[in-house]
Amino acid sequence: MKNLLKILIFLLFLSSCSEEPVEAVFNDLDTTSGVFIACEGNFMYGNGSLSFYNDKKKIVTNQLFYAVNNVPLGDVVQSVTFFNDNLYIVVNNSGKVYVADARSVDFRGVISGLTSPRNVHFVNSGKAYISDLYADNLIIFNPSTFEKTGTINLQGHTSEKMIQIGRFVYISSWSFDKYILVVDTETDSLVSKIEVPYQPKDLVADKSDKLWVLSDGGFDNSSEVPREPSLSRIDPQTLTIEQIFRFEKSMWPSSLNINGAGDTLYFINGGVYKMAVTDRNLPSSPFISNESGQFYSMSVNPQNGEVYIADAIDYSQNALIMRYSTSGKLTDSFKAGINPSDFLFR
Repeated sequence: MKNLLKILIFLLFLSSCSEEPVEAVFNDLDTTSGVFIACEGNFMYGNGSLSFYNDKKKIVTNQLFYAVNNVPLGDVVQSVTFFNDNLYIVVNNSGKVYVADARSVDFRGVISGLTSPRNVHFVNSGKAYISDLYADNLIIFNPSTFEKTGTINLQGHTSEKMIQIGRFVYISSWSFDKYILVVDTETDSLVSKIEVPYQPKDLVADKSDKLWVLSDGGFDNSSEVPREPSLSRIDPQTLTIEQIFRFEKSMWPSSLNINGAGDTLYFINGGVYKMAVTDRNLPSSPFISNESGQFYSMSVNPQNGEVYIADAIDYSQNALIMRYSTSGKLTDSFKAGINPSDFLFR
């Protein structure tokens, strides 16, 4: 018994001295500082999940929604958004958006009966939009009641990322399409569209309210020939493209992000690249090299500029999340769920 007690004390001492992130005991949950991570899981396996990493304490909690509510999130957890003290967790292939308390992650509601939801955008306290991969309309719902209140006809286009400048929401129509859609939030109607290079997916706004659009160029399959991927800068006032930065056709850039100051872009293209919004050319060398991993997604903490990268490893096991300083130095890493797709910083 004495030997066992000594061993337990020794193990406790070792764990307290470790600088590595540790898996949380659930009672230690503290979501006041850190990042929520939406983990897709595997398509048709129903193993999507939500993780939270406390960046101050270096504690990670996986399967968080299930641990709190004893209910799995479902099939393909696509994105997570914060509004009015709530988390909105989009579960793409289950056709649902779960609402949970942002502090405790207790279940608060669900928006169901959706086709293939992707992202949520909040217009104000009484109105929000849900984009959809297959439906040619936006869903409108009330964030106070979680009830669907209407739709916006997108005239045959589908929807992906959304960003608002003034009264207008700009929406990438990604799947087999080539437009940025413009929706008037006062009339809830499609009022214009901007033709851009093929398959625009990611969308951010810079400090000058210019839109940046990352187009992947399409898929290499029997039904179509892929185009060149590209990064476009758009003036939303004139609805015109100011500049197009073109990648080689063999490349597959993804995960366009922008820092909190709105002056530096980041994206994955094998490694992670960054460029100033004033640059005239694409960067020639990576900011963070990818030696052997599978960089699946990334995000930039808007508060301090730290870069988080998800390595999917083999796409079937828990991913490795790597945290980098603003200078590109690896500061720590931890395991999250399978195939992380989105990051929400607190």
